[in-house]
Amino acid sequence: MLFYSAKELTTKQHYKFLTGSIIPRPIAWITTINQETNIVNAAPFSYFNVVAKDLPLVSLSINRNNQKIKDTARNLLQQKEGVIHLVNDKVLAEMNQTSASLPADESELAKTSLTLVDSQEVTVPAILDAPIRFEVRLHQHIPVKDHNDTIISDLFILEVLNYHFEENLFDPENEYIDPLTFDPLARLAGATYSHIAGTLDLERPTK
Repeated sequence: MLFYSAKELTTKQHYKFLTGSIIPRPIAWITTINQETNIVNAAPFSYFNVVAKDLPLVSLSINRNNQKIKDTARNLLQQKEGVIHLVNDKVLAEMNQTSASLPADESELAKTSLTLVDSQEVTVPAILDAPIRFEVRLHQHIPVKDHNDTIISDLFILEVLNYHFEENLFDPENEYIDPLTFDPLARLAGATYSHIAGTLDLERPTK
């Protein structure tokens, strides 16, 4: 096997190795509100996953750029709530548009045709067009530091308050989300995404 020592790599190499290996990654397309301007921010992040089920918690890690906190991270710290949307082909183009780096006083949603709708329990509006969404509240913030004690990433643990599902992908009787109907997009490396090509069932051992 090819071998690379982590301490000899650049940040770009770490990014390429990690995002090219840890695939596919689910995408959290999150809306938040800027408390000062009341502007709704939307941005996609693929450092996202489940943390716990007894208390429904998800994780979202937002890297800093040159130690500067991103708008979404700042909004989460101030407002302490947001809406996470899951993504499929129907909203891919708009999601990609909201990944643009804009000033804090500009909304990424302004250049899309997306429809916003009021949430049930948070003040942050949701993107109606997304197939699945979670209303979330900040549970824990962990500033991730490097060896020099400099914050390089903001790790958020978010509690899911409410779930919203499109009717065509959810079976209410069995409380089952059909993954093939959902057909979520996952992040690979660079500008590449992937779909679910199929599913495989394998029972866990009992002993």
